Amino acid sequence: MTTIKDIAKRLNISVSTVSKGLSGASDVSMETRQLILDTALKMGYQTRQKRAAGSSKKICVFIENMGYEVVEQFGYDIIVGFKLEAAAQNWDISIIPLAMNQEAGYEYDEYMLQNNYAAGFLLGFTLHNDFISQLEKTSIPTVLLDNVVYNKNVCCVGIDNIQGIFYSVRYLAKLGHKKIAMLNGEKISRVSQERLNGFRLGMEACGLQIQENLIVYGDYMADCAGKFVNQFIEQGVTAVVCASDLLAHGVIKELYRRGIRVPDDMSVIGFDDLPLSSYMTPTLTTIRQDRLAIGKNVCLMLDQIMKGNTINRLLLMPELIVRESTGPVPQNK
Repeated sequence: MTTIKDIAKRLNISVSTVSKGLSGASDVSMETRQLILDTALKMGYQTRQKRAAGSSKKICVFIENMGYEVVEQFGYDIIVGFKLEAAAQNWDISIIPLAMNQEAGYEYDEYMLQNNYAAGFLLGFTLHNDFISQLEKTSIPTVLLDNVVYNKNVCCVGIDNIQGIFYSVRYLAKLGHKKIAMLNGEKISRVSQERLNGFRLGMEACGLQIQENLIVYGDYMADCAGKFVNQFIEQGVTAVVCASDLLAHGVIKELYRRGIRVPDDMSVIGFDDLPLSSYMTPTLTTIRQDRLAIGKNVCLMLDQIMKGNTINRLLLMPELIVRESTGPVPQNK
């Protein structure tokens, strides 16, 4: 059985560095972490003993509208964590990328049964997707990322979005910020709805006034941020809570283009803790999702559903990562 020492020897690095890379520690570089994770998968590293009994189960992973092939992409750590835990279960994994909002040309249950899949994992799907509606009646053990379907055979795994944004608002309030804007993701997204709830709860808990015109919606990507920045500046906003690191990157880029300094003139917080967060200028304060843990827990939930246990939702704790993009409210505000 491959051990951490074997991986360290193969890569000629320390055991502690391998251990940190496998756990997603932030003090291991992006390139080194990807090398460690890729090597661990190739060498068949397992997080725990394979189960001796039973034949290998086939598990299908459907991915829509989410990058997962390189470490900079949101889905990379999720898939790596899933594969590592699946190897421990002796599962055979198939990954099927789908085009964005593509309607399935077949029934989910029929496809899974015809291809002898015991269970499925869906990530990157939107609430209105064709597959999501089919899952309301599926008999196939299935786990969704960040969506909820009320079916005893389906479980949702994700981060506590409400708590994550609440942490952001509370931290900014402690720094003296009162006029805080939110740049959210797509309005129809469940994740966006939950993050908005977290923003409202945080503002209310801190005794801060919510201005509806300072709550705006984008699409989680950096390119959409620029059109909202001028509005924030004109309204005297001193801090912006963003629903993704990419949105935060877009806000900071536009602020610098307009001569607004971060964090001296305006503070910015992201969400996800993508690798780019620690390489930006300034480095980004953000809410960390432990995506390796998400992937591993998907396997645990699938295992429980296949055993007949019904679980509606598993939420992991978010973590506030403080870096350089946030600071005290400007003295003249």
